[in-house]
Amino acid sequence: MRTRTYARSIAVTSAALVALSACSGGGDDSGDSASGGDASGGGEKQVNIYGTDGNMGSTLGEDFEEQGALAGMSGTLPLTELSGDFTDRLLTVDPDLGNTFNYAGETYDAIVITALAAQLAGTNDANVFKAYVNGTTTGGEKCDTFQACIEIVNAGGNPDYDGISGPLAFVDAGEPAAASFGIQQFGDDNAIDDSQTEFVLAGDEANATTDEGPAPAAPGTTGEQLVIGTLLPLTGDLAFLGPPEVAGARLAVQEINAAGGVLGQDVRLEEGDSGDATTDTATQTVDRLLQAGVSAIVGAASSTVSLNVIDRITAAGVMQISPANTSDQFTTYNDNGLYFRTAPPDVLQARALADLLAADGNNTIGILARNDSYGNGLAENTVENLLAGGLSEDQVVSVIYDPNAANFDAEVQQMVELNPDGIVVIGFNESSRIIEGLNENGIGPQR
Repeated sequence: MRTRTYARSIAVTSAALVALSACSGGGDDSGDSASGGDASGGGEKQVNIYGTDGNMGSTLGEDFEEQGALAGMSGTLPLTELSGDFTDRLLTVDPDLGNTFNYAGETYDAIVITALAAQLAGTNDANVFKAYVNGTTTGGEKCDTFQACIEIVNAGGNPDYDGISGPLAFVDAGEPAAASFGIQQFGDDNAIDDSQTEFVLAGDEANATTDEGPAPAAPGTTGEQLVIGTLLPLTGDLAFLGPPEVAGARLAVQEINAAGGVLGQDVRLEEGDSGDATTDTATQTVDRLLQAGVSAIVGAASSTVSLNVIDRITAAGVMQISPANTSDQFTTYNDNGLYFRTAPPDVLQARALADLLAADGNNTIGILARNDSYGNGLAENTVENLLAGGLSEDQVVSVIYDPNAANFDAEVQQMVELNPDGIVVIGFNESSRIIEGLNENGIGPQR
């Protein structure tokens, strides 16, 4: 794998999303916008197609039968260069994962952080151990496994867990100050070509919290069993993320218990389905998990689903920690200090995505984003970064679409008329139908 890593300091600012109900301008003066002819009329213009974490996975290619339908499509997603040892351990939990490990590391880390915080607090009461969560990721003695970290705790020390998706380093809001992103690309077989994957770091660890939390409980403190629930997408439009996340959760609990557990007992895992925003599955699962006595819930993957249940979880005095929520709304959400995430906020991914678009030389860019907290937030932040990078408002056009629409013909036609250098699709499983439409109109990734 090719790796290029750099650090950036990102400031969260607000900007109005450029949303147009009709897109025009920025196209080819020849009028041959459907074919994407270049300005000189000397051949076809290949439009660059990009995705983001909601659709950048080999499972997207399963919707395409024609060879090369996604060839060359690239995009960004929160992704750490996972070690072969970790992926091998995941495969012992679920041998059917294949090569899909999206958010497995973030899920694993969410459970380890929760377990360390409970042991430091000496209790399974989330209203108490929430104050220790941020401090487990910064400031103390470095450790990268639960075994190593719990040894530090048992010796009366303060662990700084970097973990699988490190560097972690939470800010006061309970989210990473910096994060690793993968730049991935589809090959001719419509699957991610791992040989083309690059890694970049966005954010700055210097912004991490300086609050280490209260004094820890006495080393070796025992107490009631820590029960952790999962609210992960076993069904719905993010179901492709479910298996690696579930495997990460199960592996973490197995390894925590093999190292002696928490508060003198094995950690118990209660699993549940989040579904998606079109169902009431998440609410039903949360109610069942609360009845089962969980102290923390890992999930949901979808920001919109989490927004639907966060009040229900935190009002019960239970901690929520998501491995995949990226909406900026959670940074300032009134959660009584009970919401955390190991996934980075969209303000960080937007910078990595904007840098990719700029590096590829795109002078005009169309963005197709689903109308929810994830799509709107990532689109808005990406536009802000592109404008800050020197593009003008008429060079960046966003179209927000209904992900439950019967078809996306109108949105695709807007991109045909715009005829940009690059098109970004910020979506979930509906992305395949959008990309099919782009291909049919000669402005998709198909080679």
